[in-house]
Amino acid sequence: MKRPPGRRRLSTLVGIVLLALMLFPVYWMVNASLQPAGNTLRGGWFPLHPDLGGYATALRDQGRNLVTSLVVALGSAVFSLALAAPAAHALARFRLRGTNVVLLGILTTQTVPGIVVADALYGAYNDLGLLNSRPGLVLADSTVGVPFSIVVLHAFMRGIPEEIIEAARMDGAGRLRVFRSVVLPLSRNALITAGVFSFLFAWSDFLFALTLTTTDTVRPITLGVYQYLGAHTDRWNAVMATGVLASVPAALLLVVAQRHVTGDATAAGDAVR
Repeated sequence: MKRPPGRRRLSTLVGIVLLALMLFPVYWMVNASLQPAGNTLRGGWFPLHPDLGGYATALRDQGRNLVTSLVVALGSAVFSLALAAPAAHALARFRLRGTNVVLLGILTTQTVPGIVVADALYGAYNDLGLLNSRPGLVLADSTVGVPFSIVVLHAFMRGIPEEIIEAARMDGAGRLRVFRSVVLPLSRNALITAGVFSFLFAWSDFLFALTLTTTDTVRPITLGVYQYLGAHTDRWNAVMATGVLASVPAALLLVVAQRHVTGDATAAGDAVR
């Protein structure tokens, strides 16, 4: 049944109002970043005379931290997929005893509080010399990305028709060739989804960054913003500009990858056709 026109208009109006309320903090952050230095409460509702001084200050002070976060997030996404893809394929294709127990264990790791993992990693990193290093942060952030990626990829790979795998095997392809040339291309949407979320987990990480970095040599942007607030409370345009710059990579990634993230298991059949 079609909704009455009046009801549709009301639903649209309510949706617009809710969307405006949710996006207002983002708008105010952008607006404040374009105001002159000073108290944001004195700024106007619209940046009639945009001032890019806050962005210049933010790039000068936080540019290195942005690069560190980008390297760590990309490294964590790649490392998580490199481990999760073959593990998920093995769990989905090889009918081994204890597969469900392994999956339960993987899901259980997601319930462990991050502070417990960070505390354990600090002691291990101190002995291995991985404190204050980008590889150390990549490994730490991958403790979240790998289990999540395995669960996502396993659910997708389990839905790939067995006939496709058998056809490739009959053509002479070995297990590794089947995985590389058949399973991975068919799992493109799932790989992108797992990679995007692994990137976002690492990009937004604060706990591992705070625990496993004790100097200024390696400092992700989340920790940079946290420490920036205390040192520059009278320069809110620079603080807000830092927030905008920290939001851009994640926002762009979601916009570019959204059609893959929303794809489902039917993509495997479509790819074959």
